[in-house]
Amino acid sequence: MPASPEFSRVAVIGGGPAGLMAAEALVAPGIHVEVYDAMPSVGRKFLMAGKGGMNITHSEPLTPFLSRYGEREAQLAPLLAAFGPDALRAWLQALGVKTFIGSSGRVFPSDMKAAPMLRAWLHRLKETGVRFHMRHKWLGWDFTQEAGQQHARHTGNGLTHELRFATPEGERVVSVDAVVFALGGASWPQLGSDAAWVPLMQSRDIALAPLRPANCGFEVSWSTYFRERFAGQPVKPVSITLSGADGTPHTRQGEFVVTGQGIEGSLVYALSSTLRERIAIAGNTVIHLDLTPGHTLARVIEEVTRPRGSRSLSSHLQSRVGLAGVKLALLHECLSKDTFTDPSQLAHAIKALPLRLSRPRPVAEAISTAGGIPFEALDAQLMLRQIPGAFCAGEMLDWEAPTGGYLLTACFASGHVAGQGARAYLAACTPG
Repeated sequence: MPASPEFSRVAVIGGGPAGLMAAEALVAPGIHVEVYDAMPSVGRKFLMAGKGGMNITHSEPLTPFLSRYGEREAQLAPLLAAFGPDALRAWLQALGVKTFIGSSGRVFPSDMKAAPMLRAWLHRLKETGVRFHMRHKWLGWDFTQEAGQQHARHTGNGLTHELRFATPEGERVVSVDAVVFALGGASWPQLGSDAAWVPLMQSRDIALAPLRPANCGFEVSWSTYFRERFAGQPVKPVSITLSGADGTPHTRQGEFVVTGQGIEGSLVYALSSTLRERIAIAGNTVIHLDLTPGHTLARVIEEVTRPRGSRSLSSHLQSRVGLAGVKLALLHECLSKDTFTDPSQLAHAIKALPLRLSRPRPVAEAISTAGGIPFEALDAQLMLRQIPGAFCAGEMLDWEAPTGGYLLTACFASGHVAGQGARAYLAACTPG
């Protein structure tokens, strides 16, 4: 049924951080907000991401913070100006969630958990009148009812949206005055982000950037022995060096984990965008590992070339430069036997071990997704230019960022802007 003259009705489709923030930004007298989600409960990916410690944002200054968004920095800057890291921490404080800054600059809830924060948030939303509809999977628009309709209270392009949902009781059509889509990307589909919205948006002639894995692992052709013996082992500390487009080397230090298929972990995720694009162009790419980032090349050469007497080479490397376990195994996995007979070559390989990556792991395994609805299809309030009253937020937009709080912050910010935009749209469409 269309909204009554007393209020406007808004659907928020997607119950992740972006959708819930849009719902909160929409709450106002005269606006009836309803959240729809295909899963039995909201925030499932949010809760899963918080299992290892809920990293909510980052404390670094805004200029380097914005640079984490790469090619989409200019588009995300106004969203983060409206609701950035400081505003997010203040919002959490008002929610009753205290935060602290870790040694890495990352910001965490004081209890390091996502569930208490989500419970408090849902309680507040329900108290303000937001209604939730679980197991409601969006199927698209009902064109037979929507075609040509003008909302009686709206002016200009204010159209009623007839939205189709699959529910446990069968298909349902909901009439709303505006809609905020916050449907996620294509990663972790078992938690609800299955990208089923892609063909639905394409049916409305929305041109999408292809969905690709972000913050993902990469495949390496390990030997059977190495894979079976060392899968799951962390490699730390270690540095990865990549050559820039101009040939200048760029180095980043951290840690990663060996998997049965290749490598993953925070250091790899931070470089995943560049690695993914290089593989897309060349079919594979080579990174160089510094297995002893605390030692200079001169120091490693000096230590490796020392006479080892009756000691084995493995014992010598462990004693002189601290190489053992998975790091030593990486040397044997990636180098020829001849290299081990030449101390100088071996020392250089310890500081720059070549490792070939063949492809990124599938998008369903990735932490997040690149691609989606381009910002060029949206106005400054994140409303689709081709569909008045339809707003988009969160990971379904075409942007990406490394882990460390940047992903969540932009999801919250885009939800806030989309919700505020929908409020402004409804106000403009309501006479008087």
